[in-house]
Amino acid sequence: MLGRLYEFADGLRHQARRRRWPADQALGRRGEDIAHRFLQRAGIIVVARNYRLASGAGEIDLVGWDHDTLVFAEVKSRTTDEFGAPDRAIDREKRKRMLRAARDFARHAEVPWEKVRFDVVTVVFTTPPAVTHFRDIMKP
Repeated sequence: MLGRLYEFADGLRHQARRRRWPADQALGRRGEDIAHRFLQRAGIIVVARNYRLASGAGEIDLVGWDHDTLVFAEVKSRTTDEFGAPDRAIDREKRKRMLRAARDFARHAEVPWEKVRFDVVTVVFTTPPAVTHFRDIMKP
């Protein structure tokens, strides 16, 4: 029951975003909402969304705790997987920007680098949306 309420609220939020933002940006945020809820159900406590460096040189979609491990999650959303899986869009430059932002967050949170993990959550907007969670995708 609660899940349906969250889905309804996500739909309303998505409609409001579509009126203010470009369609691809609104869809990306909807993917982040779905990924956020997915990670929560998996037991990860999400503590930050869209963490950015002040310089703009790096960004992390979701930051959370999985027991004593700090998880940095990149969310990739697509309307279909016709042209390949969404996670294939993470190139070397994106990984460098993620690392930069993660180092900054971990330093401010005083978390040792050994307690850091990088995940990717993909969302394909089928009915219902297909969500895949890839754990530990790269070594810090």
